[in-house]
Amino acid sequence: MKSALGIVISREYLERVKRKSFIVSTIFVPLFMVVLMVAPALFMVLSEPESKVIAVIDDSGIVAPRLHGDNDMRFIVTGDESVDSARANSAYDAILVIGRDAVTKPGESITLYSHGSLTLMSESAIRDQITDAIEDVRLQDYNISNLRQILDEVKVDLSLNVIDMDKGDESATSSVVSYVLALAMDMMLYMFILIYGQMVMTSIIEEKSNRVLELVVSSVKPMQLMMGKIVGVGLVALTQILIWAVIIGACSAWLIPFVGGSSVADDPDVAMILTQLGNAGYFINLFVFMLLFFIGGYLLYSSIFAAIGSAVDNIQDASQLTTIATMPIIIGIVVSMSAIQNPSSTFAVWLSIIPFTSPMTMMVRLPFGVPVWELVVSLLVLYATIILFIWVCAKIYRVGIFLYGKKPTVTEIIRWVRYK
Repeated sequence: MKSALGIVISREYLERVKRKSFIVSTIFVPLFMVVLMVAPALFMVLSEPESKVIAVIDDSGIVAPRLHGDNDMRFIVTGDESVDSARANSAYDAILVIGRDAVTKPGESITLYSHGSLTLMSESAIRDQITDAIEDVRLQDYNISNLRQILDEVKVDLSLNVIDMDKGDESATSSVVSYVLALAMDMMLYMFILIYGQMVMTSIIEEKSNRVLELVVSSVKPMQLMMGKIVGVGLVALTQILIWAVIIGACSAWLIPFVGGSSVADDPDVAMILTQLGNAGYFINLFVFMLLFFIGGYLLYSSIFAAIGSAVDNIQDASQLTTIATMPIIIGIVVSMSAIQNPSSTFAVWLSIIPFTSPMTMMVRLPFGVPVWELVVSLLVLYATIILFIWVCAKIYRVGIFLYGKKPTVTEIIRWVRYK
């Protein structure tokens, strides 16, 4: 036979995971996120750009011969054709007018006319072609043979392998991947703590306004009821996180070999990113600590929300107290955006230890590597604070659930904590 606490946990959990909204959001949100990340790349790979015909009217006589077309773009020198005549010709997708002073004053002497808006890629390709042509003309003025070839040969395309000496492995890491992961994990933790913490408060307010709690507390102790709600809703959040992790992990496992087999992976920077994304141990380590800090942050703030829910009769009355409770969360997400710029700074380290901001701040520091002792200290302080706050909030809860028709002041709530 289940204990009273187990019955409350089971009810809170099953009531929420059976809802259609939970099923839809759990399955389709991560898929939607993956589609948003993959769609642009697939669109670029699968789409075949239309070939553009660019008419060139070159009054300088030295830039047009240096423009080279390709499969996506053709440059046609029109000779003495006027701009008005070229504009009337529907065979041209765009008209490039190059003035006499194009080499010395390119910004003032070059104009591009187009039928409709050109794509960013087409505009960039035309600009690069003109830039290279003007640079070739200017380099010739130095009277050094093969100067362009010399410059191309001395040019260095460096991909820097960054290895953290404090880690046990010698694998290179990408700061881009670490930065994106830090932001994603931080926002996810912030969202889950806030949403599911307030879900505990809403559930208590609804049951209190329906007078259901009066019947429940006759067979369940207030402490058991509060912990049952907190743990039950927390298990819902953990279930969603685990399902999201499986879906995103499966999609990534399929996507990385697909990208790795393409020509894009020949880029050293892309290859480093794919290597880091394919490091299973790295992601397992991040995921484990993310769960630990999520559980800690959720228990801390959900106990506060539970106390607020027990002290008021409706959502409107809870708004003022909720603002006080959410301020540390908002401060945590704001200061973590500063900590991400310098994850090893003294400022970031202290924010990682303060329990009210440590879950959010640690999330932005984890992908960059955090010493083990800092993780241990942060978790110990966080969970010790949780024990204290659950004890305090339970005292508020046991009094507040029997209070109706009166909005308590902060002084009264503090007095409830002193009751034996």
